[in-house]
Amino acid sequence: MPKKKILTVVGARPQFIKCAALSKQLRVYFHEIIVHTGQHYDHNLSDNFFQELNIPTPDYNLNALGGMAIPQIADIMIKFQDIVQKENPDAIIVFGDTNSTAAASIVAAKNNIRLVHIEAGMREFDKSIPEETNKLITDILADYYFCPTPTAVKWLAEMGITSNVFHSGDIMIDLIETYREAIEQNTAILGKFNVTQKNYVFATCHRAANTDNAENLKVILSALGQIDVKVIFPIHPRTQSAIKEFGYEELLKAPNIIVSDPIGYVDTQSLIKFAKIVITDSGGITKECFYHATPGILTDKQTEWIETVEQGWNIQAGPDSYKILEAYKNFKLPLKHQNVLGQGNAALIIAEQLNNLLN
Repeated sequence: MPKKKILTVVGARPQFIKCAALSKQLRVYFHEIIVHTGQHYDHNLSDNFFQELNIPTPDYNLNALGGMAIPQIADIMIKFQDIVQKENPDAIIVFGDTNSTAAASIVAAKNNIRLVHIEAGMREFDKSIPEETNKLITDILADYYFCPTPTAVKWLAEMGITSNVFHSGDIMIDLIETYREAIEQNTAILGKFNVTQKNYVFATCHRAANTDNAENLKVILSALGQIDVKVIFPIHPRTQSAIKEFGYEELLKAPNIIVSDPIGYVDTQSLIKFAKIVITDSGGITKECFYHATPGILTDKQTEWIETVEQGWNIQAGPDSYKILEAYKNFKLPLKHQNVLGQGNAALIIAEQLNNLLN
């Protein structure tokens, strides 16, 4: 009997990581076809990740439009619809909360194809956040829900969603465990930036709420320039465009800021692990620094990873230079670290459960 067919949809760095963790396990039971929407296409964000993490080459690349959300979602839907009709899959897998996720979810529903949402149930309770509306669309349309935390299961239940809901743990942790030895022994990346362990800050900024808002971006960059240690700052293409548009190039010339192109997976994890503090608006990095027991300062106004804040490992400062700097100066390491993200076996749990559900 031939294996059932699954389309896996990716379009942004965190999804490449999740796909890398899941694909190997998934292919034990299914014929997997990977569709890269091209939502965040950049050689350093796409091709390099696929090579480094040994992700199977995508079967399709949609080369989606950049720019505004609505044209991009519409473009992905139209192109993805053609693939769905050609391949006629038994299920479609989507990850997280991107435009690619929302677009593929709508196409799955309109074609009556079972939809699997990995990282389901996460909420920020603010529909002005693009990622929040993408999550809501996807969870309303999904058939199977794989939740990274117990809180996500609870939030789905509060929406009335209780069937086919599974607490799998967070799939991004799988890859950390896979590469743990390489991450822990990777001192070369510290030498590249001429820093030592626990004596630098690792910072990222890419969310639309910060890059599209001139004032938010200004105060975040200003705060980075006032920190008393080196700040390694790999710039996302969206952020680079915003800095140029708003004329903030001078803010990057602060003597402590080390600007970098996007960095590969293992190097990023090592820089997170060895950092004194991480400053980020990335949901993925929020949980990665927590898992590495590295303190984090969040420049988003809210986070769905509330357990990491409740335990004190992450502090929500928002786009506020005073709060960012106060959190940096006064951060006290929590006495306890209770892992709530799983044991690094989420991909196995998901693949085995999908095998039971679909076969």
